[in-house]
Amino acid sequence: MKNLFLLISSFFIFTGAFAQYNNFKALGDKAFKDKNYYEAAYYYKSAADGMKALPTDVPFYSSGKTTKRQIKAERPYICYQLAESYRLYQNYAEAEEWYHKILTENYELAYPLARLWYGVCLRTNDHFDESIKQLKQFNATYKGDKKFIDIANKEISTSLFSKEKHLSPLSIEVTKMPEQWNADGGDYALVKTGGNYWFTSSRMAKNNKKHLDQIYTATAQNSGNPIIVNLKYDGSKKDMEYSTPTLTNSGKRMYLTGWYKEGSKTILAIYYAELGNKTWSPLQKLNSNVNTDGFSALQPFVTADGKRLFFVSDKPGGQGGYDIWVSNLDDSGNPVNSVNLGKTINTPYDEEAPFYDQIHKRLVYSSKGFIGLGGFDFFESYEGKSQWSAPNNLGYPINSSKDDLYYYPDPDNSVKFYISSDRESACCLNLFQLRYKSNFITGTIVDCDANKTLPVVRVSLIDSVSKQTIKVVETGKNANYIFEVIPKHAYKLVFEKTGYFAKTITASVKPGTDTLLNPDICLQAYKVNKPIEIKNILYDFNQAVLRPESKVALNALVTIMADNPRLKIEIGSHTDSIGNDAYNLKLSQQRAQSCVDYIISKGIEKDRIVARGYGKSVPIAPNSLPNGKDNPAGRQINRRTEFTVK
Repeated sequence: MKNLFLLISSFFIFTGAFAQYNNFKALGDKAFKDKNYYEAAYYYKSAADGMKALPTDVPFYSSGKTTKRQIKAERPYICYQLAESYRLYQNYAEAEEWYHKILTENYELAYPLARLWYGVCLRTNDHFDESIKQLKQFNATYKGDKKFIDIANKEISTSLFSKEKHLSPLSIEVTKMPEQWNADGGDYALVKTGGNYWFTSSRMAKNNKKHLDQIYTATAQNSGNPIIVNLKYDGSKKDMEYSTPTLTNSGKRMYLTGWYKEGSKTILAIYYAELGNKTWSPLQKLNSNVNTDGFSALQPFVTADGKRLFFVSDKPGGQGGYDIWVSNLDDSGNPVNSVNLGKTINTPYDEEAPFYDQIHKRLVYSSKGFIGLGGFDFFESYEGKSQWSAPNNLGYPINSSKDDLYYYPDPDNSVKFYISSDRESACCLNLFQLRYKSNFITGTIVDCDANKTLPVVRVSLIDSVSKQTIKVVETGKNANYIFEVIPKHAYKLVFEKTGYFAKTITASVKPGTDTLLNPDICLQAYKVNKPIEIKNILYDFNQAVLRPESKVALNALVTIMADNPRLKIEIGSHTDSIGNDAYNLKLSQQRAQSCVDYIISKGIEKDRIVARGYGKSVPIAPNSLPNGKDNPAGRQINRRTEFTVK
């Protein structure tokens, strides 16, 4: 009797567990079909856990079939669907574990792509060597669609690239922003305008019990308490969401992405609002140059001069997927056209989140189409007169193995910038602050003739691209200078002191180093109307044509004149005493003019330089000895070329 009771009890326990398993599986299938992968993972995990709860020693018959066999047959399916769900909502750590189960439990025959996605998850979790091993094994055994072989090859390249970048990281500190910036949802697309911060968050708002993307702002003084921006629409769209704000320099106009659901379809478009009396006007949708019916437009960025709007769209005319586009704006801020940035910038994959530095003509954006560290990576390209430069990956740790988007430099601090990344999250973007570690350009200045330290020299650090002066210092008694700089960035240093020729040099700190230590920089003293000899100005006998070594010597004078744009000089040529006065005057004038012509050919304005031949009229050494004999050494000294500051 007791055994019968246990059998009946087991029957009902088994029946309930089996029903619950079936329910979780069905709910997981529905969520997966709807592309709600987070929810699908929850139900498939519940189904997998339910399998463990099912008794294995009690037979249960339904329509003549044992459900144990049915459940055992479904285990590979549940494992694979769970792994896929985790991967597709970018929880790669959990996905890696479940793909591994499929391979170790010999389910690969039923799910041959499991090894490919396992390799992808390994790469995403920074296990580069094992990722390459698994992907190569996939390529060696997979006999299906070539597109998956292409994915594997791209992932192998990505793993190799990532491994290389991790071995030579940039000197950058990455800090996740505090909790008030990163709440219980996604937080991304931070910009800073006029000292105020603006960003997007899907945190639970007080007046809404749903996680809806909305725009938040915080002042520099109140950065610990971001507040929601009150934006208005016509009210006909339920649960309207907003993101990716970009503001004009005046702060009076905001462009943003707005979207809503129509059934299972998401409608994305770019809108704008005007600020008046501390209130934003109702949102207005941009015209069809940006928002094309039936396609998405999102992630606007307005340039500093308010004349162009970069944005993202999947409309026709692109390279595939989401592309970067740009529109010219009229005086009212409305787009008058739209141009795809072309195949140098865009790929058949997705490109998103453009930022444009107007001073340096530098575009920073995120792409999945180029070899990178994985997911969306940051790339930079410079705008030329007719084309963009080849995109350059910004490297590690700016980029990670996850998605990295929404680059924005701090306008008040040249070594700090912000990004959005899911590198520390299983689901959502978070806000990060990045700062270049202390990198310096330093050196000492000396007098070229005395070889002694030279104090009280004005040293200017200049941006080589924008030509803007970043900082000016004056050397002290030790004649040292030091500047904190950004690695890889191109700079010029200008050294100036009264009574000395100014000097300009180029300088930059290479990634992986802390300091560029310049050797001693020497400055050449001069006095007005006091000649300075130019060494190695040589001519063939009775000729005025410059020899190659003479041109090398004159290049130093060209540099001096370029570094001292207000300088005016005279080139004077002298001969020895051989020959009559008229002959020597003519030859010396021709030789001086040869020097002037060469210097002008190097871009120096002709009104800054004049030629004068002195013949033998200004010797600086005797042409003959006291006994009347020839003095070859003296004549050689007298055959000279000088320049004089006027």
